[in-house]
Amino acid sequence: MKLLLLTFLMFTNILFADTLWSARLGAGQASQNDFGEILSGQHTQHEADVSVVGADLGYRVGHDIFDIPLDFYLYGGLYRYLEGAHQDDFYEMTFYIKAFYNIDFWENRIRIGFAEGVSYTQEIPYIERIEAEANNDNNSYLMNYLDVSVDLDIGRLVRYKPMFDTYLGFALKHRSGVFGLYNNVKRGGSNYLMMTLEKNF
Repeated sequence: MKLLLLTFLMFTNILFADTLWSARLGAGQASQNDFGEILSGQHTQHEADVSVVGADLGYRVGHDIFDIPLDFYLYGGLYRYLEGAHQDDFYEMTFYIKAFYNIDFWENRIRIGFAEGVSYTQEIPYIERIEAEANNDNNSYLMNYLDVSVDLDIGRLVRYKPMFDTYLGFALKHRSGVFGLYNNVKRGGSNYLMMTLEKNF
């Protein structure tokens, strides 16, 4: 695992020469809680024991907007849903715009991020399917996508300049029908709490 992370950091440093790009690795477990409960600090791993792994590539489209430390990125992501014994694993594609608010203190940086976009899956995630059945709701491959994250610049933390703009953190990965906007999915959706490693270039 350490070798994989070091290879990721070295490859991305070589591939990109400026600071307009971002690459993120993420892995996490499905949550039993809904979006609001997780944001308030509640999280119980879903009894189905399903997970997700994947990567996102982003491009910065705005920096210090309105003269405040607010950056905007466009992202595309590819994730693999690991469904265990419930059904075959499958892929998800995401496209979204994400805003980061940068908080600098004591030569360190924390970012708070919020993203809005769309998610398309090859199959209906198992936890979305059983929730729809329980609520007599619909399913949809195409859903609204939200991503909320908090991360810390570990390069600045350890004062190692080659690792500046390398962020370790947590992200909430959320799919929903926005009260019926997507294929009349009114209550269905899924939440995954992930650990992430992201590098800006």
